[in-house]
Amino acid sequence: MNSSKSPVLDGLGNTTCSAHNKISVFFSIIFMTVGILSNSLAIAILMKAYQRFRQKSKASFLLFASGLVVTDLFGHLINGTIAVFVYASDKDWIRFNQSNILCSVFGICMVFFGLCPLFLGSVMAVERCIGVTKPIFHSTKMTSKHVKMILTTVCLFAVFIALLPILSFRAYQIQASRTWCFYKTEHIEDWEDRFYLLLFSCLGLLALAVSFLCNAVTGITLLRVKFKSQQRQGRSHHFEMIIQLLAIMCVSCICWSPFLVTMANIGINADRSMETCETILVVLRMATWNQILDPWVYILLRKAVLKTLYKIARRCCGMHIMNLHMWELSSIKNSLKVAAISESPVSSKQINQQPLSSTGQ
Repeated sequence: MNSSKSPVLDGLGNTTCSAHNKISVFFSIIFMTVGILSNSLAIAILMKAYQRFRQKSKASFLLFASGLVVTDLFGHLINGTIAVFVYASDKDWIRFNQSNILCSVFGICMVFFGLCPLFLGSVMAVERCIGVTKPIFHSTKMTSKHVKMILTTVCLFAVFIALLPILSFRAYQIQASRTWCFYKTEHIEDWEDRFYLLLFSCLGLLALAVSFLCNAVTGITLLRVKFKSQQRQGRSHHFEMIIQLLAIMCVSCICWSPFLVTMANIGINADRSMETCETILVVLRMATWNQILDPWVYILLRKAVLKTLYKIARRCCGMHIMNLHMWELSSIKNSLKVAAISESPVSSKQINQQPLSSTGQ
């Protein structure tokens, strides 16, 4: 480093952490390849399922899930390619980033592909909550056109957040490890540097909180309907989707919470923060695992796989847990029937008074 370096590269000479380039390039390529293959497989599975359920209540959920997996796929392609290029170039930002264009693109992609999956996960949780608690409204209002509009709005909002520093003439900064670009996390000067970090963290944590709340309401509603109506029809696809949503929420919380909390801590405490370069690099790598694990939720937690796991568990436990009729797929007609039962106390009383022979049929 010498005095002729660009202002945007200021501070790189004080790098406090680094990784072996050959090992980092190798693992970056492996992670990118695994992520691309996993997301491609998940997209194929979701598209096949969407063709089967195009006219049913599950179609909107599958569209949102497809949007999430496609976002993860492009995140691997773009961010992974830039990361491999940086490692392959020996992290010599002075040579290939004199105008700070690459760092700006990298920073924008990091923010967009970080927030967009979190937003989509929360939107999916809200959609499923409405589908379970208000199925009539969901079936009449949540059309594929509306789903595509919501997807577009979410993506545009994430793009707007990612472009905010550029629009306010604040450049993205090369981080201390010299392997990625993000908001300014060192030598924070004013409230605007803090604002971007806190905005990113608060939006991410809010998305996780919304997912948790909606999934809790959905799960409680399904259990309440089950015990109230004592009918098995019309809920198998709801249970399948809520299991997938819970898995996505757990993966997102585990992968993203450390990074979001770390960025919030830096935004609040600024230079008084005790976060080290090594800590930031570890939580960043945890966050990148989210895009690898997300597609496996749809690959592994499908109805066919869940039925197989259930049979294995039932065989190992040697006890009757639930009837396999619960896994039978149902149409929107059966979903509306369950909703009518749950919302009508008169209907539920009549069902509870039916002879045992009729309920067992």
